[in-house]
Amino acid sequence: MLFLYEHVREECVRPLSLRALAGWERGMGGEAETLHSLYNALMNFVVLSSSRGTTFQAVLDAQKRGELTAKCLGLVTDSPDKACIDKAKAAGLPYRIVERVKGQTREEFDYRVHEAILALGADPQTVIAALGWMFIFTPWFIQTWKSRIINVHPALLPKHGGKGMYGHHVHESVLAEGEKESGVSIHLMDEGVDTGRVLLQKTCPVLPGDTPETLQKRVQALEKQWYPQVLQMIQNHEIQLS
Repeated sequence: MLFLYEHVREECVRPLSLRALAGWERGMGGEAETLHSLYNALMNFVVLSSSRGTTFQAVLDAQKRGELTAKCLGLVTDSPDKACIDKAKAAGLPYRIVERVKGQTREEFDYRVHEAILALGADPQTVIAALGWMFIFTPWFIQTWKSRIINVHPALLPKHGGKGMYGHHVHESVLAEGEKESGVSIHLMDEGVDTGRVLLQKTCPVLPGDTPETLQKRVQALEKQWYPQVLQMIQNHEIQLS
């Protein structure tokens, strides 16, 4: 479903209406042909990462194997020293660096991230793949990219989610609660923290003697396996984002 694209500046992106895209002016034949093309078009996605890019690499590897046919437009990261940049370079993908500026508001930072996404060629139908993105989005950003931002959380939401629940903190919480299983939740992002609609969950056992580090490795293996598959399921219309 196409949505209107809001900007906080005067310059506006004006996406084509559904009427124009469907080619109504050309009659029913043009409409059917255009809608068929839209349905079968490759899905584009932009990766947001402020980490090493381990799962990003798994996504790139799935593309190389032909298991993921959606197109990666590029990477947005927050610092020139992030290892995810090396992975984008090796894959021949463009990247944009949006560094935090002292005194800048969250809204201003998000707008710069938004412009970097557009600079990579994104449109309102592009999926935003958050892979280790360590910043909470503002409501403006969430609404601008409503139902297009996909995140992965290293636990079975709604358990062990919310503010402060990231990285080793999540696995420490799982072990402290004596959980028998953990896993990953791939979900849409909304205005809350880890509260968006879950698209897919996969589990792994919590073993006797597990440490946060050993559990993290098991969960990360699930992330690398299933995040590319979720992108392909969106491409195949097996998962609907809206």
